[in-house]
Amino acid sequence: MTIRLWLMLTLFISFPSLAASPSFDCNKANGEVEILICNDEGLAKLDRRLASVYHQALANIPAAEQPKAMQRGWIKGRNDCWKSADVRQCTAQNYQSRIIELQIEGGLLEVPASVVFNCGEFSQITAVFYTQLEPVTAVFSFDDHQLIASNVISASGAKYQGQNFEFWEHHGEASVRYFDTAAKCKIRK
Repeated sequence: MTIRLWLMLTLFISFPSLAASPSFDCNKANGEVEILICNDEGLAKLDRRLASVYHQALANIPAAEQPKAMQRGWIKGRNDCWKSADVRQCTAQNYQSRIIELQIEGGLLEVPASVVFNCGEFSQITAVFYTQLEPVTAVFSFDDHQLIASNVISASGAKYQGQNFEFWEHHGEASVRYFDTAAKCKIRK
């Protein structure tokens, strides 16, 4: 073995995390979740993807509306995944959800046509379904609320779940739950 080959192998073995480094400095990693991200190539890749999407989204959002405080809050929430039964899965889901939120909020996706539902308790709900995302994600607007929910497996129809929100549509009719309020809806024709 030549000295050059030996040196390259030694460097590769000594620094395996270089290829998997996240967007932040792993020497300053604080807490179980950040250390996990530094040692998990898949999570490090998600972190780099989020950093890229975040900067792209900021370029499209007016300075007064930029989500910098929300991003700091999101990081705190991500770091709380240490409390989860499956820390890695919680962390990955947090990244995937935040990437989708930023793509939508930052105007990085083509906005599909909206669908309006007439509902009892909420009068009407406007839904925009982003079928180009995985999982398919929708933005639901009603009253003074705008919520993002992702498609989840259901026995029939299309079911979307978000924070304190559920929307389940089947053949033009939908069941909606927001906190403790429930309503039945029909597509406006």
